[in-house]
Amino acid sequence: MKIAIVHDDLMRRGGAEKVALAISEMYPQAPIYTLAYRPQLTYPEFKNRTIITSWFQAIARNEFLMKWLFFPFGLLAMRSLKLNGYDIVIMSTTYCAKYVRVGSDTKIFAYCYTPFRLAWNPNSYSVYNQSNQVVRFVLNMVVNTLKKIDLKASKKIHYFLAMTKDTKQRLIDAYNPSQYIPVINPAVELKHYTISETVGEYFLIVSRFEPYKRVDLAIDAFNENGKPLIVVGRGSQEQTLKKRAKSNIEFKSMLSNEELAGLYRNCKAFIFPQFEDYGLTPIEANAAGRPVIAFGKGGVIDTMIPYHENSTEGTALFFYEQSVPALKSAIDKFETIHFKTEVLRKNAERFSKKRFKEELETYINKTLK
Repeated sequence: MKIAIVHDDLMRRGGAEKVALAISEMYPQAPIYTLAYRPQLTYPEFKNRTIITSWFQAIARNEFLMKWLFFPFGLLAMRSLKLNGYDIVIMSTTYCAKYVRVGSDTKIFAYCYTPFRLAWNPNSYSVYNQSNQVVRFVLNMVVNTLKKIDLKASKKIHYFLAMTKDTKQRLIDAYNPSQYIPVINPAVELKHYTISETVGEYFLIVSRFEPYKRVDLAIDAFNENGKPLIVVGRGSQEQTLKKRAKSNIEFKSMLSNEELAGLYRNCKAFIFPQFEDYGLTPIEANAAGRPVIAFGKGGVIDTMIPYHENSTEGTALFFYEQSVPALKSAIDKFETIHFKTEVLRKNAERFSKKRFKEELETYINKTLK
């Protein structure tokens, strides 16, 4: 059986790229088609795979150019990719993998993290919310065009798969697919994480530096409380955030798996200030035996056990307002309570890569039969 994988882009290190890697490990001979690929910007494991890019590769030198030139160039480039002769195509996608052209005899499975945000939820972008009347008019034309293109492309997908109950409902609302949508939670590579008998005094964030990630909120909170914070990541707000941070905040990027795992297992707690569709990093923190201080909405509701509901089995302390006082209050409360290391690890084991692969393979095989 001939299989191909399609992932939106390989220009960053994020949860979606980890899922794409897991799928690629299931089918190591399958080529990965993508909009653009920069080895230095994403996970090094992709170097061991066959990567086929669109002509947008020549334009998208970095993530900034990729985003700002996507409409219309990236869109056209993705549609120029033709996948002929495959029995199965597995898509790992939020926005553009579904635009490739696939043979009529090919079965298409789309593991979709959420419908294309710019088309279906433009309010999640600060550039849209802060636009003036003229710019908003132009953006609305782009959004409406993208929505039509995205909806049309969704109709060729035979089987959608969702990562949470919430994103499943969003897929139904946007695309109204005829087939049942199973929920298969994304995986964490547990073997990377071990538990330390002693921990440090620093708190930890691992995130891309984009507005909706709310790293700025955490920086403001730690600027005020003076506690040590390590921030791992890169993104469009990198320079702005570094200028904003005081000396108690340290930035790191492009770490190896071993280096990142070391930061996880020795941190006092993991800070997760954003609303996220899923969020692998809190589970990674639990895998290293460390608790989480999280904004209590979105994917963490599915993956974390809130301390205020079950102090014995709790894995995270939630705060419910994205404000500096709310986060500072949660950090202060965290200093007075205790989490059980073995409970944290056990929670992470629910989301193992082995479980993810088994569930995905079982669904694909059952569907084909």
